[in-house]
Amino acid sequence: MSLLKRIESARPGAAPGPAGSPTPGGPNAPAPLPGGPPAVAPTARLTTQAPVRESFRDVKFRIQNRVIQDLDPKLDLSNQVEVRRQIEEVFGKVIDDEGLALTRAERVRMLEQITDEIIGLGPLEPLLRDESITEIMVNGPRQVYIERAGKLELTNVVFQNDDHVMRIIDRIIAPIGRRVDESSPMVDARLTDGSRVNAIIPPLSLVGPVVTIRKFSASPFTVDDLIRFGTATPEMFDFLKACVEARLNVFVSGGTGSGKTTTLNVLSSFIPNDERIITIEDAAELQLRQEHVVTLESRPPNIEGKGAIPIRELVRNALRMRPDRIIVGECRSGEALDMLQAMNTGHDGSMSTGHANSPRDMLSRLETMVLMAGVDLPLRAIREQIASAVDLVVHQARLKDGSRRITNITEVQGMEGDVIVMQDVFIFEQTGVVEGKIQGRLKPTGIRPKFVEKFEVMGIHLPPGVFGFTY
Repeated sequence: MSLLKRIESARPGAAPGPAGSPTPGGPNAPAPLPGGPPAVAPTARLTTQAPVRESFRDVKFRIQNRVIQDLDPKLDLSNQVEVRRQIEEVFGKVIDDEGLALTRAERVRMLEQITDEIIGLGPLEPLLRDESITEIMVNGPRQVYIERAGKLELTNVVFQNDDHVMRIIDRIIAPIGRRVDESSPMVDARLTDGSRVNAIIPPLSLVGPVVTIRKFSASPFTVDDLIRFGTATPEMFDFLKACVEARLNVFVSGGTGSGKTTTLNVLSSFIPNDERIITIEDAAELQLRQEHVVTLESRPPNIEGKGAIPIRELVRNALRMRPDRIIVGECRSGEALDMLQAMNTGHDGSMSTGHANSPRDMLSRLETMVLMAGVDLPLRAIREQIASAVDLVVHQARLKDGSRRITNITEVQGMEGDVIVMQDVFIFEQTGVVEGKIQGRLKPTGIRPKFVEKFEVMGIHLPPGVFGFTY
């Protein structure tokens, strides 16, 4: 018998009407009238109100509550093997007590979901295990979207209510010492695998608690992966590898979800293993594989609004830690000034990302972020700092078909008057659209950057023809 299927057995010899209703020929049938036509019994109701059937989800929540009540309250949740064994034991007992007839598949599915709820992230666990999903978006308890291959899809995953979503948020942020409540209704966090989490709750969100999870692969993407995805060409990466080894200062720009952090992670893999690297992030998500890496993470204010340590303070502190490289996960505000000063004072080879629509917009954003530091500097002085500090802007975009491409690799050449001069070294040229897929090629512009001379001095030799010509 399938789960929760209720079958009403009809009484032998009785009409399928409600209990107590008169039936023809029964003891309550009216007598025939004398001299008149035979009495006609009231028409029996041939339909009954269907019994209310509980959904699989409702039964799961009911069974789940009983399992939680019956578990040993002293159980050590960190011992997952023992917890799973006890959950399975209690689950089997509760199912027998309830008298539920479950198929084997239903039983396995319900046990898995209840286990996820008790020791995992509940309804999100199957989505987190699916490696094809890159982003999970919970818009309140009844609407969960995912991103797969750059496209959004609505799932059939739902939560019980707002409190259910809040319990999952608390389970995510508690291990890293963060909090979210009405006085602090936004939080950034990370999962144990490095996936980035943002949560925002009422009263700021009018649809209930909203959670956005940017998933990261258990094994970081490599150069070969990005070449296979079409993000960049082998020649581009030969050039970028030379830039990193030659200690050029690089900014990776792009829109939200364009793959900036993934590209920064790949670029950082080119840093030699004998250098001291300090990474600074709001929520640690970079996955560097070098031996000598120090990871710093900013801290939000406590419940009294004190104790915040912003990225800007960490950048200043990193300068006292004898870094060979400083990598800031993302410049958003006044830390851009400290980053530029570091780049201009002997800390070559630094890298960061920023939100922008083009390489030139990235430099304009840097101007704005420097002004946000509260320092009264003339615009020309800021531009001179930027032109002197930044050597290269790698711009990445998410195209309409969901693919992510490096669309520009642009050299910052210096100042001419009050304008920063830039020159594309590689560009993406779109040629058309075939079956919804954008067609195009990543190609060199044929212009040799000025800093190529630095490659030669450092003994770095690029393959002939990398810039579209042999030299």
